Amino acid sequence: MKFDILLCGVGGQGVLSLAAIIAQAALNDGQFVKQSEVHGMAQRGGAVSAHLRIASNPIASDLIARGDADMILSMEPLEALRYREFLNPLTGVVVSTREPFVNIDDYPETQAVYASLAVYPNLNLVDATALAKQAANPRATNMVLVGAAAASLPVSVIALEAAIASLFGAKGDKVVQSNIAAFRLGLAAATPLTAGTKAGQA
Repeated sequence: MKFDILLCGVGGQGVLSLAAIIAQAALNDGQFVKQSEVHGMAQRGGAVSAHLRIASNPIASDLIARGDADMILSMEPLEALRYREFLNPLTGVVVSTREPFVNIDDYPETQAVYASLAVYPNLNLVDATALAKQAANPRATNMVLVGAAAASLPVSVIALEAAIASLFGAKGDKVVQSNIAAFRLGLAAATPLTAGTKAGQA
């Protein structure tokens, strides 16, 4: 088994926390993991991405080849399009529909962005902002997105929730529970994806 995830967004959206949760959960489930991070040039507003590779056997490279992503998990609609060269017809695309973060002068109309994403048959648009507010933690949009992806990830829900508890444990039980609540709302709202089934070498 090999499952390659490209996670993206902009600085301040919690993309790297999102990657850390999935990576730790995969390790908890006994999988092999490799991760490569690219931070934006600014703490907030710059593009942020992470390549996350999960496999049942040791992984040689931490980078995903173009066209080989099994899933793109994006906190920002336009950022999903930035990495379209990593997609193939089977790639699962999970995108937060939160208010776009307009960090460039020529940011396109929101509907045009969604229309461009709609060409991918495995698209799952998630109103992460509304669900995070429902969980009483507006900052937990990234945990909603983890939940939306969870049904299609090669890791267990138990391991994902344990990883969330570990990441936020130092902030107290209330923060842990609100993040788990956001995760569960994302999971409940998601449509399972038919993610990539390539049997390539890890």
